[in-house]
Amino acid sequence: MAGIGARLNSFFQKKSIAASLAGVAYGSCLTVAPMVLVIGVLLLLEWILGFDTLDYYTRELFSCTILYIFIFSLLTASPFNSLLSKYMQDAIFEERYQDILPCYYFGLVLNICLSCLLAIPFCLWEHFVGGVPVAYVFTSFCGFIALVLVFYSQLYLSICKDYGRISLFFLVGLLVTVILSLVLCWRVGWGITESMLMGFTVGFFLTAVLEYGSVRRYFVGNSNRFRPVLSCFRRNWHLVAINFFYTLGLYIHNFVFWTTDMRMVVAESFVCAQPYDMASCLAMFTNISATVIFISRVEMFFHERYKAYSESVIGGRLSDIQNNKREMFREIADQLMDLARIQFIISVAVYLVFVVVLPRFGFAGLTMRIYPCLAAGYFILFQMYAEILFLYYFKDMWGAVFTALSFCVVTLLGAIAATRLPDIWYGVGVVIGSFVGWTIGYFRLRWVERHMDTQVFCQGRLLQRGSGARPQDQVYQRVQEEGR
Repeated sequence: MAGIGARLNSFFQKKSIAASLAGVAYGSCLTVAPMVLVIGVLLLLEWILGFDTLDYYTRELFSCTILYIFIFSLLTASPFNSLLSKYMQDAIFEERYQDILPCYYFGLVLNICLSCLLAIPFCLWEHFVGGVPVAYVFTSFCGFIALVLVFYSQLYLSICKDYGRISLFFLVGLLVTVILSLVLCWRVGWGITESMLMGFTVGFFLTAVLEYGSVRRYFVGNSNRFRPVLSCFRRNWHLVAINFFYTLGLYIHNFVFWTTDMRMVVAESFVCAQPYDMASCLAMFTNISATVIFISRVEMFFHERYKAYSESVIGGRLSDIQNNKREMFREIADQLMDLARIQFIISVAVYLVFVVVLPRFGFAGLTMRIYPCLAAGYFILFQMYAEILFLYYFKDMWGAVFTALSFCVVTLLGAIAATRLPDIWYGVGVVIGSFVGWTIGYFRLRWVERHMDTQVFCQGRLLQRGSGARPQDQVYQRVQEEGR
């Protein structure tokens, strides 16, 4: 998301409420817009085609199909995103552009294999046990794979800082979705749900093709060297674990409530808990702007402190190193506090709008009773994720692993306990899990601050081994001399 920082800086540097809101809106349009577009197109098609006139079973089968396509495409793509992103960024920094396509193809095969490993048995069960027609099952499977390809290629375009093109591709794909759905339903005579499902499948596939073409436009050469990618997986497996546990923690509380009396089973295959799932969606959208705010402020403030510290380590005095380190960690504390303050104001405003407006559109009852607690949980959750990103800066992979793992495990246990509480406390598992993860991340950052000198001068290596003394050896010797 670093590519939008320069433009966001122009908004936030004005230091006015209007400019800050404009910056959040701009960043959200480039980052969250694809998901908002999909939801908007889905609601539009349901209204135009008369989705509410269908029988209950047909409506719920389609809703659960779309829900599973999105959730599990994100889950299967998440384990490898951080690692592949790191490899690609290293290749760009070292100007090994010809090694990026092998990384792209290797990750693509890995994502598709994992997705098929989960989807094919489910689709067989859906048809033979649930009795869902083969054509419907196959179309949903193709839509799932297409969305996996969309999310995967989107990673590479994000690193290339091409957020506008991503939103454009989604817009083109969804435009085709609307046109094809209307043609299939009104001209060809297909059913409403079948038309919409085919429309989304074709639209996702078109978006994936456009993204693939854009990736090939950026990276033309192909070295066919796959061994460095495998070596990167072996060295940086922590990134796979961190991203997997964090993403799993986002949904694991939903999975717990899928086992309660609230659950609904469709076609003996799909399981969901609609009130809780909808409340989770609203809570996430309430706090989603935290990601945009954090990235923009890191680029405006923390990056300069981090750069100053790195430069002082290479060629500065001991006093410069110590002062820059203090300034850098003071900036981290300031940014975490500012993120909490700004996001709190935005979340409260969005929460009040949702509470007043949504009941008029049918969102009421159990969903709105669960929503407040989940909104508080997601507020803490995004603060925790900011700490994980700071740990990335200092290469504290074990600290990030402990943070993400504790968040996932405690959220699971908390959600299990919450199923026995009154409905207004159903989201307490997310609150406790996020708070535990945030606490571990905070104290891990404090640990990094205390051991920063050891990491840089005794364990770290700023340059590759070669002839002559390393810069940190010279600095470490000067530190010892000045210390004596």
